[in-house]
Amino acid sequence: MTNYIQEGRIRLDKTRFQDVLATYHDPCNYGRKAERIFGHGYYDEPRWILSQCMENWVDVYPTRDRQYCCGGGGGALTTGYTAERVFYGRKKMEQIRATGASMVVVPCHSCHGQLNAIKAEYGMADLTVKYLWELVADCLVMG
Repeated sequence: MTNYIQEGRIRLDKTRFQDVLATYHDPCNYGRKAERIFGHGYYDEPRWILSQCMENWVDVYPTRDRQYCCGGGGGALTTGYTAERVFYGRKKMEQIRATGASMVVVPCHSCHGQLNAIKAEYGMADLTVKYLWELVADCLVMG
């Protein structure tokens, strides 16, 4: 996708979400685990794509390999241990809340499901949880 955007094969409209403040969540598998196994964590690439889709976004603190797990990885989302999963996600929700963002962008299916499942528990029912690919699709310039 990065190459397509750089080559102009995909054109994006940054004004689609001009009134929205977003943040980005680094999934464990795309960052720390990929870095450990493959020697490269995917931290910069998704942020570059996000920057092509919108101007108004902020990083969470701490960021990149220091971000907190959402609590839904490793199959936790489907284990049935809902109370534990909600508890484990508390740091991530605090991290998102501190940014003031109304949208969190994630590339991972488990993170997407977890954040949607627990956001109301933390008084953030209105938080939009959007896949990175979905954001790109929403910003596509057709024609």
